[in-house]
Amino acid sequence: MQGLHHLWQDPATTLVLRSTYTSPFGRKARIAARVLGVDDRIVISPADPRDPADPLHGQNPLGKMPCLLINGEPFFDSGVILELLDLLAGGGRLLPPASRALPRLRALTRARLADGITEAALLMVYEGRYRTPQQASDIWLDHLRGKVLRGLSAFEQAPPDAGRADLVSIGLACALGYLDWRAPVDWRAGHPGLADWLGQFAAAVPAFQTTERDLT
Repeated sequence: MQGLHHLWQDPATTLVLRSTYTSPFGRKARIAARVLGVDDRIVISPADPRDPADPLHGQNPLGKMPCLLINGEPFFDSGVILELLDLLAGGGRLLPPASRALPRLRALTRARLADGITEAALLMVYEGRYRTPQQASDIWLDHLRGKVLRGLSAFEQAPPDAGRADLVSIGLACALGYLDWRAPVDWRAGHPGLADWLGQFAAAVPAFQTTERDLT
């Protein structure tokens, strides 16, 4: 593949995002693209991970969304996609550059924490969606709930800057948005600081509210 700069400058370069509009991880990519001003170059192609015939399974052998295709070459997962979009937009806007190793690693760690909250919440939803009440495991659900609540508590104590859209804040906002939408846990009462933070982020980053409309 050509260098990213040359690809971005080439008008023939195609960028296709395989995702649903309701995926919280796909939402991360769509918010980032809007924040960086590159969304007009990306085509959204709906994907169905449950359909074995969907080309997504060939593009990402894990069958997970989102998957970004650049001239047909796949890049995943959402964290990689956000880093890639940041580089396309010039770098250093969503996370510190590689030359600032420790701040970058700290940002990546906190971004993974936000993603972990979303992943645990998704599994809680899937437990109810794909298992009968007799099959559902309270032990497993309690384990997942613990992950969500501990992650939220960590962010409650040290939230990211609500006025800045970066790798961490976008991931956290999408995690909280998913918790609001699917409600696997009642998070707002126990985390008033994060509830306030989300309101501030939504006001500062219009892309969050714009992408929220896709959930209705």
